[in-house]
Amino acid sequence: MCGRFELHSAFEIIAKLFGLTGGSFTMPTGYNIAPGDDIAIIVNRGGTNELAACRWGFVPPWAKDLKDGYKMINARAETVAEKPSFRQTFSSHRCLVVADGFYEWKSSGGKKKPYYIHRRDGQPFGMAGLYNHWTSPEGEQVCTGAIITTEANGIVRPIHDRMPVITSPDTVALWLDPTVHERGKLLSLLKPYGDDEIELYEVSMRVNSPKNDSKELIERLPS
Repeated sequence: MCGRFELHSAFEIIAKLFGLTGGSFTMPTGYNIAPGDDIAIIVNRGGTNELAACRWGFVPPWAKDLKDGYKMINARAETVAEKPSFRQTFSSHRCLVVADGFYEWKSSGGKKKPYYIHRRDGQPFGMAGLYNHWTSPEGEQVCTGAIITTEANGIVRPIHDRMPVITSPDTVALWLDPTVHERGKLLSLLKPYGDDEIELYEVSMRVNSPKNDSKELIERLPS
């Protein structure tokens, strides 16, 4: 699963990397983004890519409470096209969740040690995601979203058996295109990221608490 990630890159960097249109955007950023927090997503509207803010934790249309989103922070690539909660959204409401890196934990000596995973080149990336606009019983509309996960690649596997689907530059346009509904074509994009493209290292256990949010959380622990 992916239960915590971070985003610190400036809007200008994200805009250039993903070809965003429009003016500046106050992105939800942080070094310890947790379920229920606002996240920055990229969606395609009218043929152009735009940034939007969304709440992390997908709430299906029939849910009565926003807290139901805590149960659906991730969607499995293997079942996302069939699961009732995600099936329609997978067809027409796909997005990228913007991140600079994410965290996973490994049990060791009775403790869970956190590791930070990011691109080797230090560039931010987009995690394949889904979003919708949930309407509360009071009529309030809230954007909610989930991150799609797949089996871990060779780098992440020693730490955890799942990882978010990280999109490559040549798949972004297809994934975001709301006019594309071919299940097979879309599912073919949900693969583990290349081993040679990412690295990981152990970080401070301060990341275990979502209350902690500072740059030191992504600093490598001395070996």
